[in-house]
Amino acid sequence: MNFSTSTLMMIFFIIFLILSIWKIYAFLPNKQLEDDDSTDDAQEEILRLTIKVIKENKGQLNNEQLFFKIQEDEEFDNKAFWRFNHNKLNQLLNKYYLKNPNASSILDIYQTID
Repeated sequence: MNFSTSTLMMIFFIIFLILSIWKIYAFLPNKQLEDDDSTDDAQEEILRLTIKVIKENKGQLNNEQLFFKIQEDEEFDNKAFWRFNHNKLNQLLNKYYLKNPNASSILDIYQTID
């Protein structure tokens, strides 16, 4: 069997292309991480906890106090929300404000949830 040079080059190209695609696929994350706090369920959980803390303190909090109160709550899971910081809280509040245009502060959130 004599193969021409172009046929051999095409065979090797296809073989190496398949190997390259397999290597890329092997290193891509295939399953969700246990501590992924960016999922919709995790976002809903931290929002529920945020609203609970706002309710308990009657809306008399600033962002920093709210952040520390959320972390001190017994329902706060340090392992699941280990990336939770001031910036994530601000993003969460901004998302809430966008969904609820009648709320523009923590006190407004308290007044709308009662």
